[in-house]
Amino acid sequence: MSRTFKGRAVVPGKVDAEAIVTHAGFNTLANLKTAGSFMNPKGVLKDHNNPEIYGKLIPGKALCLPETIGSTTGGMVLYCASCMKVGPACMLFPHKADTLAVAGAVLTANWSDYPIVLVDDLGEEFLEYVKEGQMIHVSEDGTVVVED
Repeated sequence: MSRTFKGRAVVPGKVDAEAIVTHAGFNTLANLKTAGSFMNPKGVLKDHNNPEIYGKLIPGKALCLPETIGSTTGGMVLYCASCMKVGPACMLFPHKADTLAVAGAVLTANWSDYPIVLVDDLGEEFLEYVKEGQMIHVSEDGTVVVED
């Protein structure tokens, strides 16, 4: 069984990945930076204020979220995580993606060998439906299939 959602491919690509889900904002700096170094070298999510995803691994996952939060460094943090191969494979949003997430995805698409696909406008039902660990299939045209 599966459910299909159609969104807008802001940074198109084809991805098959396991879902990691947060219903709170994703703080890029708090999650991906480690004390004493610029970037978290293993991709373990470190934001204590987001218990839904704290301590989980993000590399190669389909990050399903309502928004990113933080300062304008957010896009660069996503780009650096991608270059270090510890970024998500894709970011999937129920509404229009925020500019910080778009900036990070565009940077990775143009300057990294490990781009972050970004699809938004999937609808409110998307974030209500998708659960941690489900397989997600993303198509170039913004079609997202969630496997049960």
